[in-house]
Amino acid sequence: MTTAAQPRRVLCAGDRFITADSLAAEATAAFGPATEIIRHASAWPDVPFRVVDGVREAAGDPTELAALASDAHVILTHLAPITAGLFQAAPALQVVGITRGGPVNVDLATATAHGVPVVFLPGRNLGAVAEFVIGAMISLTRSVPAASRGLAAGHWDSKYFRYELTGPELRAATVGLVGLGAVGARVAQLLTGFGGRVLAYDPYADPTTVQALGVELVPLAFLLGESDIVSVHARLSEETRKMFDADTFARMRPGARFINTARGELVDQAALLAALDTGHLAGAALDVFDPEPPQASDPLLGRPDVLLTPHLAGASRQVATESVQRVTAEVAAFLDTGVLQHCANPDWQARSRHRS
Repeated sequence: MTTAAQPRRVLCAGDRFITADSLAAEATAAFGPATEIIRHASAWPDVPFRVVDGVREAAGDPTELAALASDAHVILTHLAPITAGLFQAAPALQVVGITRGGPVNVDLATATAHGVPVVFLPGRNLGAVAEFVIGAMISLTRSVPAASRGLAAGHWDSKYFRYELTGPELRAATVGLVGLGAVGARVAQLLTGFGGRVLAYDPYADPTTVQALGVELVPLAFLLGESDIVSVHARLSEETRKMFDADTFARMRPGARFINTARGELVDQAALLAALDTGHLAGAALDVFDPEPPQASDPLLGRPDVLLTPHLAGASRQVATESVQRVTAEVAAFLDTGVLQHCANPDWQARSRHRS
């Protein structure tokens, strides 16, 4: 049974990672060659995303996008600002598809008020992030950040063969995962190939998933004290904001390494800096920051014991291509059947407007 008319106009708002052309190709395949495709391309990541009109991590001009969306039935995008103004300007809009795990670039309250469901892709970059985390673990335990920086500066330094500066192989390490959602579970799965011990802390973990992964679900304090490497995969909430503070770092095993690829706001960066300064932690890998991007004066940026990357753990060709395929397929399925697999605003239907 068809619950909504097939779209006649689809706004494909891309960027230089998930392009408008890739969105348009999938939309044409899903909705037919007669579909009118409207393209918009932002310059992200060459131009940073920003906060705009009440939404975060957005790229593109909201006024221009609202004008393009004025007669659109579907919007497919990665980072376009889907603002309250856009919903006001788009009375024919039936559904929005976002190719990311957290649709923070969408005003969900306004989408709900206008009866427009927002399809999103939880775990869409789990493979890319998990592989990145494994690489960061190996890099930290082998002193790759400091050794690479020294060699680039012209110093052939063999001191990292000193026993006290070496770290464990992953087969001999205890790794603690804080958060066992999609990414954390994939990291745990990859770690089984190395043969080490994997601990996890997640008060919301599915017991079936834990058992299948073969990890030990433990209290946070136990994980911190036992782990050679602690990797963060928790969601950001008021409960988890700054959960890694001075007390948390003090509970970690002396000489441990710390990795954060989740959200910068989970970490008190001053406390992390202090733990590195005292030598309590042997190193850290940070792909996310608070604020983001970090200030040029941030003392973490110049440290040889810290591996720093600009929020690129989820950057892979598979993420780009598969995200487009998945979100378009889910939007098409919704229009055909009314079924939503991943909806960011499940209350949308209560406010759904009648559309002819």
